[in-house]
Amino acid sequence: MSAPDGPATPAPADAAVVAASLEPGPSGAWQLAGAWTLEGLRHPQRSRPLLPEGASPVPVKVLDGSRLQAIDSAGAWTLQRWVRRQSARPVLQAWPDRARGLMEQVQAGSAKALAQPSRPGRLVRVGRWAMGGLQEGKAFAVFIGRVAGAAVQWVRHPGRIPRAAVLREIEIGGFEAVPIIGLTSFLLGVVVAYQGADQLKHYGANVFVVELVGYAMLREFAPLIGAIIIAGRSGSAHAAQIGTMVVAEEIDAMRTLGIDPMQRLVLPKVVALAVALPLLTVFADVAGVFGGMVMARSQLGIGFGEFATRFGSVMQGSALLIGVGKAFVFAFIIVTVGCFQGFRTGGSADSVGRQTTLSVVQSIFLVIVVDALFSVAFNLLGI
Repeated sequence: MSAPDGPATPAPADAAVVAASLEPGPSGAWQLAGAWTLEGLRHPQRSRPLLPEGASPVPVKVLDGSRLQAIDSAGAWTLQRWVRRQSARPVLQAWPDRARGLMEQVQAGSAKALAQPSRPGRLVRVGRWAMGGLQEGKAFAVFIGRVAGAAVQWVRHPGRIPRAAVLREIEIGGFEAVPIIGLTSFLLGVVVAYQGADQLKHYGANVFVVELVGYAMLREFAPLIGAIIIAGRSGSAHAAQIGTMVVAEEIDAMRTLGIDPMQRLVLPKVVALAVALPLLTVFADVAGVFGGMVMARSQLGIGFGEFATRFGSVMQGSALLIGVGKAFVFAFIIVTVGCFQGFRTGGSADSVGRQTTLSVVQSIFLVIVVDALFSVAFNLLGI
């Protein structure tokens, strides 16, 4: 925006641009000179700051524009900001009409407060959060239905099962996770046995550390820690893989070719983890119990043979089956949540990262919630 044609318009391209200046006049007015345009404000010949700072605030700043060569919106805005910092009101003296109009227009625009969007109340925010959760829950239920429909098609047409893809998913989600789950479970068994031994030895009940380690690992810790590790490892990978395919429009290309993404991408992951996670849970049981045996021998003097004999006599097969059954349910939760969030990815790489993070958070949260529901149900049933 610049002043229209008149005495104080921007200088022609072929005319010499005089550097903008602002000097105090003898009558107390501030004398403007030169071109108050973008070129004049950046003129290389100006060796000191254009606008003086530290002047005593006065109610009125008289601006003499009799020597003003040209002015545009950049100059008018710069001058207006200086006057406002001085807590003063500008009075334009000897300004050309067009330049005065530009200055007044800038002054009127700067005086208007920017419209601030109204912040919704707490009740509105809670309502929006609740509606968003309900909509996502509805979409997740629809996704589960689509997965079930694809599974029915597999049952009707077993030849459609991509066995190579299932085996590959078992290798990635199961075999490659053995070291981290084994180490974590071993250390967890050590911790459980150590904490139990520290209390039991005061009462002469050292031998009961076997039951403590056995039930804790088989029923709770082994399936839960395995599910949490797999949720962060495989669940995030599922969301990132499908999300990247959505961004690259590979999912649309599969549908165009008549390939069902549920049968080709989701079901192999569900079957693979439904097989791998229960097996990983059994492996975690063995590693955790072995860690408890090591700690029991070092802290309580219970040998490996004595520990194994009592473990075989007091532990029931139901504890192992409960843990394996939990792992099967956890596997279904992890895969479906990861794939669901992957399909909800938008058209950007940022959305891939956001949905991947969301899949891990939701998977772990749902696993813990379901585990708590299992505990309540088992307690009511006396299992």
